[in-house]
Amino acid sequence: MVNFSCYADGYDPLDPNGNLTIRWDVLQRNEDGTQDVRLTIVNYQLFRHVELPGWKLSWTWPGDEVIWNILGAEATEQGDCSAFKGTQLPHCCEKEPVIIDLLPGAPYNKQVANCCRGGVLSSMTQDPGKYLAAFQMHIGSASASSVPRLPVRFTLGLRGYTCGEPFKVPPTKFFEDQGRRRTQALATWNVTCSYSQFRASSAPTCCVSLSAFYNNTIVPCPKCSCACQGEDGAECVKPGELPPVLQLEHNEPPKPVVQCSDHMCPIRVHWHVKLSYTQYWRVKITVTNLNYVKNYSEWNLVILHPNLRSVTQVFSFNYKPLNVYGNINDTGMFYGIQYYNDMLLQTGESGNVQTEMLLHKDPGIFTFKEGWAFPRKISFNGEECVMPSPDDYPRLPNTAHFHAQAASSVMILLLMLLLAVLS
Repeated sequence: MVNFSCYADGYDPLDPNGNLTIRWDVLQRNEDGTQDVRLTIVNYQLFRHVELPGWKLSWTWPGDEVIWNILGAEATEQGDCSAFKGTQLPHCCEKEPVIIDLLPGAPYNKQVANCCRGGVLSSMTQDPGKYLAAFQMHIGSASASSVPRLPVRFTLGLRGYTCGEPFKVPPTKFFEDQGRRRTQALATWNVTCSYSQFRASSAPTCCVSLSAFYNNTIVPCPKCSCACQGEDGAECVKPGELPPVLQLEHNEPPKPVVQCSDHMCPIRVHWHVKLSYTQYWRVKITVTNLNYVKNYSEWNLVILHPNLRSVTQVFSFNYKPLNVYGNINDTGMFYGIQYYNDMLLQTGESGNVQTEMLLHKDPGIFTFKEGWAFPRKISFNGEECVMPSPDDYPRLPNTAHFHAQAASSVMILLLMLLLAVLS
């Protein structure tokens, strides 16, 4: 298996500045000691997004703070509000509230801007209009003499993410009257949350297989890329059999139930060097879902290859270059076309998406030798895939051996002719 320990601290070389940021804006301090605050979750990651069941934002109050009212989201538990009297009790009295996004179609009187997507966040590259979420709260304290303080120990409820402590930043500014007037928050704090694939899963979740027109060998995913058949917990379904009846948790991502294979990965990416023209070469990419219990919506691939700087055409996927390091254009993001192939269905006849790509042969660097035509790195939905060993890559035919055999055949033929003439 691949070693992910280098990513344990949340650093991704393909997205070195990526993070999820929680922004806490104090909009108003009221005479009764309560405050109106706005929370915003911004996905500053280039390609990693948040899928269903979505984020679950939580924190710890330092005192006896409560949430009186909330718009654009809701707390999963009201908690013990017995300290309060009257007909209107607080929305949440929990010491560690868990806040979730409202679902699409929520009543208009409960909505705010950028809410109500079920906790789903797109990446900045894939859908810039849906990479942030927001909600507003009216907060106070159970003690009339105290004012609410900033909470601590924020968490997102997402695998692989860890959050730091809040730190004060310049107040957020808001535009009004079509941008002609600017207002600002009374105070703003940020919380930065970083992702680590090693923390998210102890094993990879995808692998890569390779093939080329100039070699009959198909290099499969490395054996035991994601798990090994027969290991404890490595359950799978044999081809032709039906998966067991499963009871899936509504608020938790389902545990993969994969098709039995040597690699045991839910996702397999196949890279096939298909054709070679005079000035161009053609690649076919196929992504296969081997998971019986999950569809992947708004999936994406990130590929590292030196010839991506000369992509001429991508036929069935959207494509955007990721120039992470200035002028070094060797990384690109592929993702589905909306309403056509942006949903990768669970394993079966329709459980794959594929495209072909035309690239220009750059003079001085292009070659089919030594596996140069194959990608250096591939990730699916931000998870790095296990690559075959370079020693196993499909090789060009041994032309030197071929020419030696041809020369030997010619010499034998000439010798036979000479013997025939002399006889």
